Amino acid sequence: MPRFFRKALVLLTAIVLVTGLLVTCVSNRFEQFVDTPLVLNFIETTDVHGAIFPYDFITGRPMTASMAQVATFVAAQRAAGNEVILMDNGDSLQGQPTVYYYNFIKTDVTNIWTDTLNFLKYDVVSVGNHDIEAGHPVYDKMEAELNMPYICANIVDAESGEPYFPPYAIITRQGVKIAVLGLTEPGIAHQLPNQFWSGMEIIDMVETARKWIPIIQEEEAPDLIVGLFHAGVDYTYGGATADTVGNESGSQLVVERVDGFDFIFVGHDHAGWDGKGWDPVAKVKVDVKDPAGNVVPIYGANAGATNVASVTVTMQWNRETKAWAKTVAGALVPMAGLAADPEFVAHFEPAKAELLAWVQRPIGAMVGRVTSHDALFGDSAFVDLIHRIQFEVCADPANGLKPARISFAAPLDQNAFLPTTTDGTILVRDMFSLYKYENFLYTMELTGQQIKAYMEYNYAQWMNQMASENDHLINFSKAADGSLVFNARYNTYDTVTRAYNYDSVAGIRYTVDVSKPAGSRVTIAGFMDGSAFSLTETYTVAINSYRGSGGGNHLTRGAGLDAGVLRRLELVTSTTTKDLRYYMLRWFEKQTGPITVATDNNWRVIPETWAAAGRIKSFPLLYPTP
Repeated sequence: MPRFFRKALVLLTAIVLVTGLLVTCVSNRFEQFVDTPLVLNFIETTDVHGAIFPYDFITGRPMTASMAQVATFVAAQRAAGNEVILMDNGDSLQGQPTVYYYNFIKTDVTNIWTDTLNFLKYDVVSVGNHDIEAGHPVYDKMEAELNMPYICANIVDAESGEPYFPPYAIITRQGVKIAVLGLTEPGIAHQLPNQFWSGMEIIDMVETARKWIPIIQEEEAPDLIVGLFHAGVDYTYGGATADTVGNESGSQLVVERVDGFDFIFVGHDHAGWDGKGWDPVAKVKVDVKDPAGNVVPIYGANAGATNVASVTVTMQWNRETKAWAKTVAGALVPMAGLAADPEFVAHFEPAKAELLAWVQRPIGAMVGRVTSHDALFGDSAFVDLIHRIQFEVCADPANGLKPARISFAAPLDQNAFLPTTTDGTILVRDMFSLYKYENFLYTMELTGQQIKAYMEYNYAQWMNQMASENDHLINFSKAADGSLVFNARYNTYDTVTRAYNYDSVAGIRYTVDVSKPAGSRVTIAGFMDGSAFSLTETYTVAINSYRGSGGGNHLTRGAGLDAGVLRRLELVTSTTTKDLRYYMLRWFEKQTGPITVATDNNWRVIPETWAAAGRIKSFPLLYPTP
């Protein structure tokens, strides 16, 4: 026999022996689970948005759920002897003044959210878009402070293409290896200005999963594979399709197109998922299957720690087949009704006292009260206050911005109001009600035609085409049979786009004719000072960084601008160096005496009798009587 064949035979024999030993070792290692299955308890929080304490630092009112209640639930599961795997799915560095304070004010200590995760001994954490929104100094610092992996496979280094964060984590329980793949929604690239994600690229979720699942299977040989995806489930969100590259709500698409997952956790859409996915045509929940035909359950907690996704995985070892029999069952467990964990409360009490002192600091005064409720149905004092501040911030040379002739703004929270005091005093906390998100303020150069197209897109998404005064003013989502889609979680009806995309425009006078079809509703009469508005002229506009980067698609699908041009900020002529909320706070501090906020009446919805009747019809669907 030639030497080559003799050596190959020896090598093959060695491989067979080693393989046999490995199989025997694995079989012996899992013998304890032949008669008594291993039971794993996965607990997911997601989109906590700073709800660390059972207290709303924005409204000054108690909250029924927070991480203090989650601490109680987790402690009970651990005390019962359960094999707990605790996971967070991102979007926690934005929302409440708790995290804002430690992100941007008190930055010389451990971030309070990092402290929360470490205190509760989380096993793994994924990256959310609002975590990236906090900026490199915040999330890079957080990663260094965490005692557990901070994972995301589809955010990669722009030069090397390698993952910026660890792509996955390996967790072991009683010798059983659990692989957790992290992904986040790719819309970050057009939702946030590039300075937040400089040096990075955010790539498609399906493409990334197809790359990493085989690597995990080959290199780690896990017994269980779990997805931890900070992305929604309805892949048609925002007008996307199943084949849209970089789909913002791509979690279900990953399951349907990539084999290997036992189940996944989701986030970002705040919708709450209890095992099933979504049929975007019938608009009903359905089982979701992978390419091999296996049902892959989808779970995702709601926002603000109102509940957790609790999933029990039972794994029984089959001695004959040398394989696991797995069952997955789960539910959303509400946190309301649970007492706050005493140890958690005691640990964070000094931080809470310091935060209270900060948010309760007076910064000005207001005559009367304004609410974002009005902003959903037409010109409003609430949004006009934002416009006023944006114009004045741009006009102040100290801020380094170009003066703007036109301002775009939306109600970022459809349930906001200010002030939170009874005597009209404006506190730091009120800035979080007036402006929910950490956006920069940009000035951009847009033509009159682009502005007009932007507005047409905006009102097509926002307002329904009315055939009579018996129709709705608001553009509600509809099921395949034409019925409106009720959202049980919010006790309201879903709209085609979120309220934070309901932009109004200041500086010009215009009407919106809801009797006309989309694309031909807006008539611009001219500027507020009486000068003419021209479709061919170029104007400086004030706009927040979310919209200026392409968020909501007003500038891309509406004005027809290239997404790459927006991401590279080619049309941005000036920008603030801090978030807009910072300038709002300073604006109030500069005012002398109480301010009066009023609607400037620069735009109307017509026919006005139809709009008034449509508001009456739509209002209860968005704001039902308790």
